[in-house]
Amino acid sequence: MSHNRRRFLGQLAGAMGAASVLPFFETQQGRAFLRLMDETKGLPAGDFTSDETFWYQVQQAYTVSPSVMNLNNGGVCPQPRVVQEAVERYNRLSNEAPSYYMWQILDQGREPLRSKLADLAGCSADEIAINRNASEALETVIFGLRLQKGDEVVLTKQDYPNMINAWKQREKRDGIVLKWISFDFPIEDKNQIVSKFAEAFTSKTKVVHITHTINWNGQLLPAREIAAEAKKRGIEVLVDGAHSFAHFDYKITDLDCDYFGTSLHKWLCAPFGSGMLYVRKEKIAQLYPLLAAQDPESPDIRKFESLGTRSFAIEQAIGQALNFHQMIGSERKFKRLHYLKNYWAEKANELPGVKVATSLKPEFGGAIGLLTMEGKKPEEISSFLFSKYKIHTVSIVWENINGVRITPNVYTTQNDLDVLVGAIRHLHKGG
Repeated sequence: MSHNRRRFLGQLAGAMGAASVLPFFETQQGRAFLRLMDETKGLPAGDFTSDETFWYQVQQAYTVSPSVMNLNNGGVCPQPRVVQEAVERYNRLSNEAPSYYMWQILDQGREPLRSKLADLAGCSADEIAINRNASEALETVIFGLRLQKGDEVVLTKQDYPNMINAWKQREKRDGIVLKWISFDFPIEDKNQIVSKFAEAFTSKTKVVHITHTINWNGQLLPAREIAAEAKKRGIEVLVDGAHSFAHFDYKITDLDCDYFGTSLHKWLCAPFGSGMLYVRKEKIAQLYPLLAAQDPESPDIRKFESLGTRSFAIEQAIGQALNFHQMIGSERKFKRLHYLKNYWAEKANELPGVKVATSLKPEFGGAIGLLTMEGKKPEEISSFLFSKYKIHTVSIVWENINGVRITPNVYTTQNDLDVLVGAIRHLHKGG
């Protein structure tokens, strides 16, 4: 075993031992995966975008069903085997003596985990809080901001429902004013998007809510450019990064936002029920925590983690997901995800009456694509794909967006997408 591989196993397993925590890496498939990561480390990311042998080895690190093709990774992503194994091991350990192993052993892993998340996010560890999902992270901000009656918030009708409902609750409770804008996606003009946000800003605007990647169809918004316009006017910037973090290759600090929330169980492939909140250091003290802390005006990011008893198994296994992601590499991962979307979308777009309502350009979209077909309702398409081909997708009908969302992941192969394209052609010919 090479030095790099031994070091990696040590990072993943920590003090508990590689064999007990990560049995996958003791299998033939696991050893092959580690060897491949060693051999390709440092090579240009673009060399592997269409290398099916490389990505087949990545697929073997997952436990995805061989009988159902999961193309709804836009909902939630599966975990690699090593992450599943870590959750199971930490959970068993916790049950040996809960108050000892949870609070005195596993709880001590939060600070190293915070630092690892901050490294991926490109910010200080003192700006990262660990929570359960993007909704919790973003609602911490939405309900914690000190907004007054008449203060305006700019957001879009294409934002995620949980966030829309949270803002509506503040509107009803506190009398803030919601300024709605709406888009007809896809859009491949950053200025068009930025201008629409800027036109909605007034002297009363206090916050702009930006969904970095629209979950319905995969449209990537120019968050940094919108933030620049907001900052000129003294407006605070909240970014919903649920579908962009660990999907697109960027750092949170690249966006110049004040607040950022994401679900780690999406594109990082961390355990279900894991998320992350970023708050710019100088903003922490003035933001109230969602759940009461000892000092709600503390400048310590940890005040946002006053959850009480939680699953330490889920929390600590985030570390394995981080290491797995970094082994593949952010750039290499994004190039593959974008390639897979374009692989099926370009073929689908060739059919008369069929359109993929998502940009094929990497600056406007990644893995998520929205399939539309003349004369077919979204639910008809998704039902056909599953009933005839066992392809799991999701139909979307939401604010100017109608179609079937199709979302591959790193374990998806070209062969899988050839089956998808064949299914689309079959339906196009009349089913």
